[in-house]
Amino acid sequence: MIAPTIWHELVEQLRGCTYTFGVMTPDAPVHRVEFDTGLTDAEVAAIESRYGFRFPPDLCAFLQTALPKGPRFPDWRSGDESTLRYWLDIPRQGVLFDIESNGFWLEVWGPRPAFIGDALRRGEELLSAAPRLIPIYGHRMMPDEPHLSGNPVFSVHQTDIIYYGFDLADYLRHEFHLPGREPWPEKVRPIRFWDIEQFQDVRWGPDGSCLFDNRRGLLP
Repeated sequence: MIAPTIWHELVEQLRGCTYTFGVMTPDAPVHRVEFDTGLTDAEVAAIESRYGFRFPPDLCAFLQTALPKGPRFPDWRSGDESTLRYWLDIPRQGVLFDIESNGFWLEVWGPRPAFIGDALRRGEELLSAAPRLIPIYGHRMMPDEPHLSGNPVFSVHQTDIIYYGFDLADYLRHEFHLPGREPWPEKVRPIRFWDIEQFQDVRWGPDGSCLFDNRRGLLP
């Protein structure tokens, strides 16, 4: 269990850190990490009820210490509900896109249905039972299951999913180039359904090719 003081320390380290995103050009805007007051117990309960997930204890402790704000950070206090719901739905959309457009299918899911409509329906069933991925920053997400501190943080783009931190503190240090990162452990906590090694093996396949979903025009 991570001591609560670490979140105060990380907030102070993060405050004012610069970050950029999108296409990296000389005139790309530079942003700074800012914070609002942390979420209250009542706000946490309302968010979890509204969106149908539970914050893992360490993510909850971080957000209750101080709430990050600015581009790419989810605004759990006053953000647009449709935007947050869309954000939470991105992992589901990405898996279904790859089932339909890239032939993605894990062996552990059983035989792939012959018809695409049936495959998508089966994918929907599997995803509805899977742990939710909670956005932390951009497409970095953390599973809400198990309800324990220490879940890994993923970088999620369709089924191209990789580890971006073995836990929340490691992720924040990694993403924002903070000091104090610890060595990567021999084993990262496994997450039901989101088996990163299997996803990567099937995602890229023997020829290493795939289609990316750019219907929203977000890719360069």
